[in-house]
Amino acid sequence: MPLGILALIAFVPIAIVLVLMVGMRWPANRAMPLAWVVCGLIAMSFWKMPVGLVAASTLSGFGSAINVLIIVFGAILILYTLRESGGMETISYGFYGLSADRRVQTIIIAFMFGAFIEGSAGFGTPSAIAAPLLLGLGFPALAAVCVCLIFNSIPVTFGAVGTPIWFGLKTLKTPVETAIAAGGVNGMATFGDFLRNVGLWSAVTHAIVAMVLPLFVVCFLTRFFGKNRSWKEGLGVWKFAIFAALAFNIPYLLTAFIFGVEFPSLMGGLLGLGIIVFGAKKKWFLPEQTWDFAEKTEWEQDWLGEIDTGSQELKPHMSQFKAWLPYILIAGILVLTRIGSLPFKAMVSSWVVSFPHILGYETVNFSMKPLYLPGTVPFTLVAILTVFIHKISFEKVGTAWKDSILRMKNPTIAMLFAVAMVEILKQSANNPFGYGSMPLTMAEAVAAIAGQSWPFFTSYVGALGSFITGSCTVSNLLFADFQYGIANSISASHEIIIALQSVGAAMGNMICVHNVVAASATVGLVGMEGIIIRRTIVPMALYGVLVGIIGLTFTYVLFPGAF
Repeated sequence: MPLGILALIAFVPIAIVLVLMVGMRWPANRAMPLAWVVCGLIAMSFWKMPVGLVAASTLSGFGSAINVLIIVFGAILILYTLRESGGMETISYGFYGLSADRRVQTIIIAFMFGAFIEGSAGFGTPSAIAAPLLLGLGFPALAAVCVCLIFNSIPVTFGAVGTPIWFGLKTLKTPVETAIAAGGVNGMATFGDFLRNVGLWSAVTHAIVAMVLPLFVVCFLTRFFGKNRSWKEGLGVWKFAIFAALAFNIPYLLTAFIFGVEFPSLMGGLLGLGIIVFGAKKKWFLPEQTWDFAEKTEWEQDWLGEIDTGSQELKPHMSQFKAWLPYILIAGILVLTRIGSLPFKAMVSSWVVSFPHILGYETVNFSMKPLYLPGTVPFTLVAILTVFIHKISFEKVGTAWKDSILRMKNPTIAMLFAVAMVEILKQSANNPFGYGSMPLTMAEAVAAIAGQSWPFFTSYVGALGSFITGSCTVSNLLFADFQYGIANSISASHEIIIALQSVGAAMGNMICVHNVVAASATVGLVGMEGIIIRRTIVPMALYGVLVGIIGLTFTYVLFPGAF
């Protein structure tokens, strides 16, 4: 069968997700099961995969999805436990007295606090948490959501302790290890080395964008939500914006180089937040003139949600240290259990649940390290410790656990079938015709059209994946093989291309339907998702242009010899 026709057939499951979720506005928990069914039928009909192999791939995908769902549950449990204890309200209260300038508030809360939440919890939580804080400070609801969504890009590649990298790129393990075994890779001994390098390329790319994004966002704020509709008014905070970018970037990059893919966003956000909060209290780099919105009577109607802006009466329920202690424990335990020279990593890695050769197929396997999953240690562990640290009543503990479990229903369905579909796509390489897997077939066809210019467009594919699936992790699962195949086809660096995919999947969070819905709901902007996406799609596109230029420069000018 001609390559072009095969590629179109392979694209059908992804096209179905696009049509159902974007065109018909189906939720992921409805769209992904149907896409999985279609993917399985195509695999059996055109790639002639045995029914047993499709079933084994589905079971393996379900198992892999459970790994991520445990992390999601742990992250949500921490948030709801802090909600019930008053810790989250105390943290919110602590932001209020730092500066009256709306531009400064935007950088501290939407950028830095959001980055920390993304690094520790991920999965769309930063916008849903930070936007209500800005609303309580007196921001228009639409402005609060937009700035939080735009900022929820830089930290996402390493969100939820690196899940988009170490789990999202797991489908590349076989081709990378094959390349290493063939001796064609210098300075790389394991698949873990490959993931670490991808993380470094991703971190450097994000860090370059991070030097301009804070200033761009405050200019966006003053242009579209200011009384004078002026880009120039945003420039008045340039010193603090650069200060914040450096405060985030330095620990972000150092962590990526020293510890790997699990901690850059968490440590960049945590340490950067401490630095700029201290700086704001000391009046470092703050603008001479304080900028504010116009009177509320002058705001446009679509800026307002159902929740009255500035109406939230926050109060501290404990000291700031006590409120932040669970997050400090999370960061500390993560670091201690990820450093190989310490005994703790071996302790949490010792328990392995493994299912090799599922249904008798040698290429289909599944394994889990329950204690090594961040959702178990430290998220759930710290949630339990927080009960005693914050002295939470058993009734409130029950509420936190109940709400966390209920919140898992839709993500569980969507994640199970999304990962199962990805596993079928990967296993389709096992067919009697000698066809490449479905993602590789698409890659060959696209590479023939785009040619050497592909690094410029790579990030937009990642963004499309996030827009479709609502997850940077699942975008990487969907398109990692596809991107790796294109890198082969055009003889480009695999590491850089995969890093650009991961960066693109992160920037797609600006327009990700799931995140938009979650964030808008927290500020009362029900039914305004279309307006929000129209506001954020241009910043996302500009982000992609800058990433594309960086990608072309890295690939063909500065590092043409990278694997």
